[in-house]
Amino acid sequence: MEATVDDLSAAYDDFMAAASAVVEARALSGGEKTPATDAALEAFKQRWELFRVACDHAEELVESIRQRIGSECLVDEATGSATAPMAAAPGIKPISAVRLEQMSKAVRWLVIELQHGAGGASAPGTGGAATPSAGAGPGPGGQHAEEGGQ
Repeated sequence: MEATVDDLSAAYDDFMAAASAVVEARALSGGEKTPATDAALEAFKQRWELFRVACDHAEELVESIRQRIGSECLVDEATGSATAPMAAAPGIKPISAVRLEQMSKAVRWLVIELQHGAGGASAPGTGGAATPSAGAGPGPGGQHAEEGGQ
């Protein structure tokens, strides 16, 4: 994560330096279009794209961490291994982490199907089933064949 922050910071610094170069080139040329202003603008465009890529990478990292934390909290709560007792649902028995992971993956595949507009098509690894209760769970070892485990 530290490397991502460093990359983002460096990309931002380069972007700001390129913006300054454009302003300086325009000032030196008296606002006229010159090869120097064109070069500064081209460098600015390149730095802008690199900055956007760095921002996208950082956003992906944050989303990945957010999902991991959410999954860990869900597993802790569902399996009863959270530090606080499950006072909100005293009548619900904890389920195994393996079963929770299976259901989570089945739901994830269904969401992917819906996002891609597949509707009735089955997710990879579901054996033609479109619902978790119809066999959408993972294969041996608790993993979908396509995911290869974690």
